[in-house]
Amino acid sequence: MARALLSVSDKQGLVPFAGQLVALGYELISTGGTFQVLRKAGLPVTQVEELTGFPELLDGRVKTLHPKIHAGLLARRDLPAHMAQLAEQGISPIDLVVVNLYPFKATIQQSGVTTEEAIEQIDIGGPSLLRAAAKNAAFVLPIVDPKDYHFVIQALQNDKVDQTLRQRLAAKVFRYTAAYDALIADYLSGTRFTEKMTPTYDLVETLRYGENPQQAAAAYQTGLAEDYSILAAKRLHGKQLSYNNIRDGDAALRIIAEFTVPTVVTVKHMNPAGVGQGQTIEEAWDRAYLADDISIFGGIVALNRPVDLATAKKMHQLFLEIIIAPSFTDEAYAELAKKKNLRLLTLPFRHDIPQTVEITSVLGGAVMQERDLHEDRVEDLQVVSEKQPTAEQIAALLFAQTVVKYVKSNAIVVARAGQTLGIGAGQPNRIDSVKLAIDHAQHKAGYQEAVLGSDAFFPMADSVQYAAEHGITAIIEPGGSIRDQESIDKANELGIVLVFSGHRHFKH
Repeated sequence: MARALLSVSDKQGLVPFAGQLVALGYELISTGGTFQVLRKAGLPVTQVEELTGFPELLDGRVKTLHPKIHAGLLARRDLPAHMAQLAEQGISPIDLVVVNLYPFKATIQQSGVTTEEAIEQIDIGGPSLLRAAAKNAAFVLPIVDPKDYHFVIQALQNDKVDQTLRQRLAAKVFRYTAAYDALIADYLSGTRFTEKMTPTYDLVETLRYGENPQQAAAAYQTGLAEDYSILAAKRLHGKQLSYNNIRDGDAALRIIAEFTVPTVVTVKHMNPAGVGQGQTIEEAWDRAYLADDISIFGGIVALNRPVDLATAKKMHQLFLEIIIAPSFTDEAYAELAKKKNLRLLTLPFRHDIPQTVEITSVLGGAVMQERDLHEDRVEDLQVVSEKQPTAEQIAALLFAQTVVKYVKSNAIVVARAGQTLGIGAGQPNRIDSVKLAIDHAQHKAGYQEAVLGSDAFFPMADSVQYAAEHGITAIIEPGGSIRDQESIDKANELGIVLVFSGHRHFKH
């Protein structure tokens, strides 16, 4: 008679599955709570301790760690010596293992959980059973996911259990146990950059394609999913997000998290197109739209306040890919949902993005860093020019320097308080970014108040000269160049404000 060992924390679908195994002629072996559930359901089941001759020990920490279990799992049926040893010891083979692991992830996500409580949810016997079965999958079926019960039963019923299926189940076991161990290691580690980095991700969905149609793609979220994430957003309307939508949406959420006053961010190709602020979200939309009314076509919009009907009507006039907001009024939703392909997303907005390691792949490896969450503050600024900034200029400079963190380097932002006017992104040299930003900005309303922010220092005075000659009233940059004095002298010569922030904000 074939034998199946079942020991699960997730009892979903267990009894019907076990019943079908019995109907196929399997003898059931089980432990603890799983045994009680199966027996209560009236299924014939043998308790593990009857098989091993040992009771559960150490409050259940030791149940299945016994030669009569693991020899039954690891014996190769094609080796006579292995089968002879089982016979000598009175051990019968085990042909199928169903185990899912202690809920370590669910435990550590609860508030107030102590380290001791978390450690008690580290499964030892479960991974050992699964890994043994997966190693010997040529003869033992390892099942770690309740979602697989149905197709395993179908395969057994139709005599379709082949090596392809066995290898598929074995690979899944090792993915699950690896992810489980990775979460534990991350929880117990006291440093971000350890000698082994084992991030784990869960599949959200397979995407239609990647950046381009010839590239396959899928979306994954971190093992401990973050609530402030484009992947956690609720899609109220519209079709599936694309790879590029997800990247752009992520950029929009990062930018808007910087602001607490009513703010609208528009994004194209992961760069801010326009950022606007106001007393109301409609006013903020107006300023964001006017910041760049060309690039917004086909763009992504993020708002940090609920979308009202007046704002929705204005957005409805444009072709947009995605609108992300904390919520939509019923009237606003009805207005925007008239466009069947427009994605409307909601999620709880937050200002304090948690600090985690960001991973970027490179050929043959990855580089990792903390997020740039530094906030430039008034008290950190150093006015290095003879001309002193006004309070309004300081507000505009800090606003520009906040936005510049999210612009591809070399990054330049021309702005006034509460509104970007022009953005220069991704140029190989800084003066070209300055020219692009000013070219976009200089014909917009409010340019007479324009200031300029730079993500890194000016290596030469040419950027200061060009900015001053084109109406910029004040500049903020990190400072730190060996040629800083040239920029200071040029600012004094041309009578504009120059402020050093002391912090670079490259974004490659």
